[in-house]
Amino acid sequence: MSLRAAGLATLFALTLPASALAEGQSIIVLDGSGSMWGQIEGRPKLDIAREALAGVLQGVDPAAELGLMAYGHREKGSCGDIEVIVPPGPGTAAAITEAAAGMKFLGKTPLTEAVRRAAVELRATEAKATVILITDGIETCDADPCALGRELEASGVDFTAHVVGFGLTAEEGRTVACLAENTGGRYIEAGDAASLAEALQTTVAVAEPEPEPAPEPEPAPEPAPEPQEVENFDPVLLLAEGEGEVEEVQGAYFDLRPLAADGTVGEVAGTTHGFGSDQYPPGNYRVEARLGEATASADVTLTDDAVARPVMILNAGIIALELFIKEGEPAPGAYFEFAAPSGEVLAYGYGSGSFVLPAGDYAINTRLGTADASEPLVLAAGERAARDIVLGTGLAVVEAFYAEGLQVEGGDHFVQIFPAKANLDGSRNDIAYTYGAGAQFDLPPGDYLARATLGEAVAESPFTIKPGERSDIVVVLNAGVAAITAPGAEGIRFETAKADINGNRKEMGYTFGETYQTWGNRGSSAS
Repeated sequence: MSLRAAGLATLFALTLPASALAEGQSIIVLDGSGSMWGQIEGRPKLDIAREALAGVLQGVDPAAELGLMAYGHREKGSCGDIEVIVPPGPGTAAAITEAAAGMKFLGKTPLTEAVRRAAVELRATEAKATVILITDGIETCDADPCALGRELEASGVDFTAHVVGFGLTAEEGRTVACLAENTGGRYIEAGDAASLAEALQTTVAVAEPEPEPAPEPEPAPEPAPEPQEVENFDPVLLLAEGEGEVEEVQGAYFDLRPLAADGTVGEVAGTTHGFGSDQYPPGNYRVEARLGEATASADVTLTDDAVARPVMILNAGIIALELFIKEGEPAPGAYFEFAAPSGEVLAYGYGSGSFVLPAGDYAINTRLGTADASEPLVLAAGERAARDIVLGTGLAVVEAFYAEGLQVEGGDHFVQIFPAKANLDGSRNDIAYTYGAGAQFDLPPGDYLARATLGEAVAESPFTIKPGERSDIVVVLNAGVAAITAPGAEGIRFETAKADINGNRKEMGYTFGETYQTWGNRGSSAS
């Protein structure tokens, strides 16, 4: 544990009120969505959350029954990506810390369903149960956290939900605070590293009850001082040979594994974080260091009478990346990844971020909407590089109208985007689509065709996208609504009014029963 984190944990333990988790089982639900790559005070929120959680868990009563659940940590765009990583039980603090350190952050925010599943997991005990939700975003999967809170409270189970809103605005906080309030829990705002650690200490750490005051004892002789444990392990981490110690080492961790005489390496005996130094039993160890995506190792012998300072060289560089739609306009929703020549993706994120990568050649792949791009990166050992990438996309906003001045509202109509140039056979393959009013598409510069379809009505409108500009496209369907009632009819068929040379009409739609409603261009009839 780093000296800074240890100091924070000690301070909070001495000053904060007792936690609500003094009995029963508890599950920490950690936000693993892609928005956790956003930064606070120059650091990704996910790093702040990991460090704060690790610091607080070191002070948790070993008998406290804690578990860890995460969402959005395995798949992009999935509302079902929810997993119990560490089942609730005593002595799980180290397992939770390790699991959080290894999590990916890339998906959506199904926080309501995650809390529901946590409640089901805890309900099996039929005892007091608590969920601590740590989220930096609001629900993104069409669910109502307020309704869930009322449902859980009405179920009769002794259940409480606490919500820690990390970096949420006041308005966003209100959308999730009700989940805590409706179950008798607390909603706590956390806007930076210190307030997040304080919030976690308040909801996670278990305070021992203060004992009854004892009568004043008789004065006794001063006891002999107990022998002090001396820290004997203080690792040094370098980006490259000849460089100074890495400034970002607070994000590193060092695993110590016992090293047998035959070279066999054992299980992890302990982990030292960041700038911290620790005390371990004398012996031979293999030290494995990790910072970002770079690793290094060294063998060390520890004794009781000296401080060992093994030097590990990562042979890595640091790259700071930021994506822009156009000069001066950041693109926080744009995806990027660093891919090795083999195709393996070593790191990824949205909008911006800083990463420690092994020295070598990479492709920086970016994507916003349908626009994909790639550019090379050569990162040298010890290098600190910064790269700004201008995506050069434009925004197309498509609205459909029944007729001039009469807009189609709601989400019934289908909107497609095609390249302006048709295939040799005259057909086109759509490159993007969605439903409803206010359809938006991020597209590379070029010429396109927007098509709107509502019932049997179809219309198209060409448009051009320019880098960094918005294009508002109007598609006029020249259509109306046909509502037909035919009492006693077995079915209704909708046809074009004009027959072909053989006297046949084209069928536009059909339904069974006495009523039928559709949207159509001029020139249709019903029979």
